[in-house]
Amino acid sequence: MCKLKPLLCSASLVLAFTASAHTPYLAPASFEPLGGWVTLDAAFADKFFVPEVRFDQSDFKVLQPDGKAVEPKELFLGKTRTAVAHQLEQDGTYKFSTGQRYGAVFRSWQQDGKTHNSRDPKEQIPAGAKLMAHFQSVTLAETYVSKGAPSQTALKPTNQGLELVFQSHPNDLYIQSPIKVTVLYNGKALAEQKVQVYSANSAEAETKASKELTTDKQGQLNFELDKTGTYLLLTRFRTDAPAGAKAPTYSYSYSAVVEVTE
Repeated sequence: MCKLKPLLCSASLVLAFTASAHTPYLAPASFEPLGGWVTLDAAFADKFFVPEVRFDQSDFKVLQPDGKAVEPKELFLGKTRTAVAHQLEQDGTYKFSTGQRYGAVFRSWQQDGKTHNSRDPKEQIPAGAKLMAHFQSVTLAETYVSKGAPSQTALKPTNQGLELVFQSHPNDLYIQSPIKVTVLYNGKALAEQKVQVYSANSAEAETKASKELTTDKQGQLNFELDKTGTYLLLTRFRTDAPAGAKAPTYSYSYSAVVEVTE
């Protein structure tokens, strides 16, 4: 049973506005479980991993090595981050997920040579203005932690929305060794899809991508990293929203945090 302990009142409108401009992440304090427990932070940030806006309004899940999805044991809502704690009772690999977060609906229009942006659904677009964008953000952040030897069950794709699927085990990555990943949208490979790789290894968190990658015709990446440490992989994808959605377009953001060792 999930223990929800809000530390502050619900986020203000300003926080909701800010979140859409930041990168989501779900990062473990350590990839080595301590006493059978793992703790993680979920937030939006410009620097990794310096939380600015907490990740909320979603259904956090833990996919166990046996393939069963459960709620995390503990979930704490803070002002700038959501803290997750979970006991690893089984040996093998766990996938931690924020679940998809459906965020604000964004509109942008031009009038008299000026661009106007709004997330207020009640605000009317003036007559004669040209609508430039109208979308809702859909955000998901994931990571993997293994107790004992890594296993494969938790790596299976959900085939729902935007996701990275690891052919190289995310808890068994090494410097100067191939890292193989596939980008999927609703189970289909995304060719020529951009993926950014950010390093969180320095005293000052990174704000620029260490690598800018593009998937091949099969939606796959095959790359290497030459420094040990923690990395965030980020990809974004915009597509038509389904019938009945709050906006005609969904703007997806997906991130995965991994560790690379010697």
